Amino acid sequence: MDKTLRPELFVDLNELAPDILVELKYFDGDNFVGQPIDGYRANRCWLTRPAATALAHVQRQLSEVSLGLKVFDGYRPQRAVDHFIRWTESPGEGERRADFFPDLSKSQLFSEGYLIRRSSHSRGSTVDLTLVDAASGEELEMGTRFDLFGPGSWIDSRAVSGQAQANRLLLRELMGQHGFLPFHQEWWHFTLQDEPFPDRYFDFPVE
Repeated sequence: MDKTLRPELFVDLNELAPDILVELKYFDGDNFVGQPIDGYRANRCWLTRPAATALAHVQRQLSEVSLGLKVFDGYRPQRAVDHFIRWTESPGEGERRADFFPDLSKSQLFSEGYLIRRSSHSRGSTVDLTLVDAASGEELEMGTRFDLFGPGSWIDSRAVSGQAQANRLLLRELMGQHGFLPFHQEWWHFTLQDEPFPDRYFDFPVE
């Protein structure tokens, strides 16, 4: 299988769930690198059909209580991960250190497990997301921003407010009900347990 070609099993999330908000941080440049990331050419969330279908069910359940989802990242091409690797090896700490990794050097992001050279995102069934108010689109309190690399972002952190803890628990429980597994160090990160490509890492662009 050519990893630079999009398999038919990948779908545009908004085609299945048009009410899910998509705000790809590696496309718009509001991220720890401080610029758009290689391979992101559009604000479009690609996922495998099973993952997208499961997310649509989560969105439908949330809509019953006037909430919804906002996605920060879905499928991530390998060339984007390669961009992260080059950035960590470049001089300096970057202009966004205070916002995203204030207590670490960028060279530690791989050793501490926040970045990985083969990302589950590149398999197409991992998603980074949060909860929003359905009417306004405003994000619910989660205690830290997306991609804040540190213990405050761990799913069981008690360093955040009670409301943030409750919101994280709600997200985790709903995602779990629809087949997603959480990642301990990032409250926003979930992977479909029965992902269709558990051993394949794709590199087609997001466009």
